[in-house]
Amino acid sequence: MSKKIGIIAIILSAAAIVMSIINLVPVINSPDVQYVMYIGTNDQETNEPVCTPDEAKELVEEVLADHFGGYTIQEANGGWKENGELFQEYSVVAVLSDTNIAAVHAAADELCEKLHQSTVLIQENRTKTEFYAGGN
Repeated sequence: MSKKIGIIAIILSAAAIVMSIINLVPVINSPDVQYVMYIGTNDQETNEPVCTPDEAKELVEEVLADHFGGYTIQEANGGWKENGELFQEYSVVAVLSDTNIAAVHAAADELCEKLHQSTVLIQENRTKTEFYAGGN
């Protein structure tokens, strides 16, 4: 009887070790996801600026802080031709880590509404993120 209990204990221990390893593998091998949002500031219908670059930047900062508790943004300028006419647009680029696509979509919905955009370009990049605190 004690031999059977010993064998069962070994099997259960081995199963527990295997399950622990299986649970660690996705964490070790899964890359972080970084989202990059390109937020234009020209009105979706008129292609005219909705606000000044400073106002747009402040609005984006406010929305991102509300949704994510913080932000990293960059300023960008872009342009495109439509019917032979060149349109130029000031844009804000937001880089977001430690979040998920549902949260990014929620922020993009608000930004589309406030900046009268038809879309916000979102890139999803696999990356490795580290909050390095020095060699202490």
